[in-house]
Amino acid sequence: MKKQIPYTRDLVFVGGGHTHALVLRSWGMNPLPGVRVTVINPGPTAPYSGMLPGFVAGHYTRDELDIDLVKLCRFAGARLINGKATAIDPVTKEITVPGRPPVAYDVAAIDVGITSEMPKLDGFSEHGVPAKPLGIFASRWDAFRADAKDPKIAIIGGGVAGAELAMAMAYALRDRSPEISLIDRGEVLDGFNRPTRDRLLAALDELGVTLVEGADVSEVRTDAVCLADGRKIASGFTTGAAGARPHDWVSEIGLDLHEGFLKVGPTLQTSHDDVFAVGDCAHLTHDPRPKAGVFAVRQAPVLFDNLRAHLSGGTLRPYKPQKDYLKLISLGGKEALAEKLGTARRGALLWRWKNQIDRKFMNQFDTLPAMKTKLPSPVADGVVEVMGDVPQCGGCGAKVGRAALDTALSGLPATTRKDVTPLAGDDAALLTMGRTRQVLTTDHLNAITDDPVTLANIATVHALGDVWAMRAAPQAATLSITLPRMTAALQARTVAEITKTAAQVLADAGAALVGGHTSMGAEMAIGLTVTGLCKAKPITLAGAKPGDALVLTKPIGSGTIMAADMRRLAHGADVQACLVHMQRGQAQAALALAKANAMTDVTGFGLAGHLAGMCGASGVGARVKLSDVPLMEGALHLAETGVRSTIYPDNRAIEGVTAPDTARAALMFDPQTGGGLLAAIPKSLAQRLAGTQGIHIIGEITDEPGVVFDDG
Repeated sequence: MKKQIPYTRDLVFVGGGHTHALVLRSWGMNPLPGVRVTVINPGPTAPYSGMLPGFVAGHYTRDELDIDLVKLCRFAGARLINGKATAIDPVTKEITVPGRPPVAYDVAAIDVGITSEMPKLDGFSEHGVPAKPLGIFASRWDAFRADAKDPKIAIIGGGVAGAELAMAMAYALRDRSPEISLIDRGEVLDGFNRPTRDRLLAALDELGVTLVEGADVSEVRTDAVCLADGRKIASGFTTGAAGARPHDWVSEIGLDLHEGFLKVGPTLQTSHDDVFAVGDCAHLTHDPRPKAGVFAVRQAPVLFDNLRAHLSGGTLRPYKPQKDYLKLISLGGKEALAEKLGTARRGALLWRWKNQIDRKFMNQFDTLPAMKTKLPSPVADGVVEVMGDVPQCGGCGAKVGRAALDTALSGLPATTRKDVTPLAGDDAALLTMGRTRQVLTTDHLNAITDDPVTLANIATVHALGDVWAMRAAPQAATLSITLPRMTAALQARTVAEITKTAAQVLADAGAALVGGHTSMGAEMAIGLTVTGLCKAKPITLAGAKPGDALVLTKPIGSGTIMAADMRRLAHGADVQACLVHMQRGQAQAALALAKANAMTDVTGFGLAGHLAGMCGASGVGARVKLSDVPLMEGALHLAETGVRSTIYPDNRAIEGVTAPDTARAALMFDPQTGGGLLAAIPKSLAQRLAGTQGIHIIGEITDEPGVVFDDG
């Protein structure tokens, strides 16, 4: 038997900067067995700074600007934590990310860039937009560019970054006669020699950018920048590009600093050998260099080699930065200026060269090697058909088909216990003890994400679904955890993350985590057995009445999105949004639907399967208008390209359901994980509730047998 190599070390990347992105790509090509990799970043993407001026000018779309970290982490075998690190303790080796348990590490690397935030400048935090971090700036600029009718812009900081932004903004808004002011306390672009500076100043002048030199900014207001000498510069969009400063929390780590930046030596290690730092947040003590992306790119292979060496007992190598580098500066339109060793040239050919360099850099993240299913040869008949040519879905997409489960359960003898009543088909039971009515249910999920905290959130919400759907109050739960092979230290870290998370979700729902069981297996899996107390008669699948409105409390599409994520076909932002939907509890929605005639949660059998179960138990039919069913962002596009979850064929074969052969209809059979509540309620109540607690009216109950999805 081939043995799985256990995890023995945790490697954590803090930040998704250029260096880390390149290292993750290399890691996916050549991972170090035994290392569990984690990436912490406040968002599913990482903007590429080299293309920011082109994006601002309108030459690139936002998608072209961003590195998709979700796809990259999937390729690298890393878990992505969608959050912002706010502290690192090099003594306990823990990283603080608000809203979750601490993230432990054995080795960490920091690449969080810099910020242009100006906290000491009055009004900037409220009315200004720092040029860095890039993601926030790009989103705010997108909104301003779309809506501005009489654009007035002020850029604080007359260095090359500010000048590039000023020219890009002027070009993007050239048809709206923009007023753009470039403000500096000294001279604009004074870091260049005279010939180079003259060429750049000419480019600014050609685009109508006004230079405001020798000016100290005293305050930023909603509509103006106030100068110390009393002048006011009109501005509806004020950005800061005045130099670079480190993030405030970096200074509190306890590592050695140089003017707030992390001091690193030739091997890119900080004052704690287990913590590396690269990019703009680091200061090279052995050979100080300016803050420029070219150095971050060239640090990547050294960081990759040194992380592997440090984690495996090897020898680290030094990073030797180049003395000078080519500066390619965008001039607004498709023209650039090139400068090196004091010599400068300007022209359209240089922009095409810069564009080629930038697209080549980004292309390596867009064209990651394809995933392939490798099978030994020969194999037994049927193996290829069972395994297919795509990865096995996780979550509800990995469930056994309904036919197999129904066949197995149909052979069981009926219970003779008076105090046990099966409910909702195979999902749960009602236990009666005197006047006390208790719901008992269980659910179990394979890993749809490598992050134990996110999976624990989803699994707990998913398991609570039956309790909420039956109008019960969550009471208690036990936890079942399966982990891949790993050392005792990593087991302790992972189990702690899972139990703390599940306990918090249960506590928020009014229940307690009272125990659990652990084991090791091929992959991570989390299951819960949950009880709930019923003060009133539980709502079941039976009870829907003709004329009732059908309502749904969450959009559908998680099975398709997660299947695409396994194959690196989904947009990272859509995957992260999907995970957020799956983690959203349904306690408040269940309270709003407490007068439902029938209710269930939409999980593995999809909307069509669970609706068919409700109609069968109630002796009614249903008609659903496809266009009224809310869909998760990106799900329809993926369905149109042919992406389907593993269990889709079994769900599509459910009897009594009629639907057109369209991509939108296919999503009705999509297995959901942590799905919403599906309820049959009086129409008058549905109309009052529509739009609250995520409630959508999607159809109605009819007196004709069968479930019909139509486009009418």
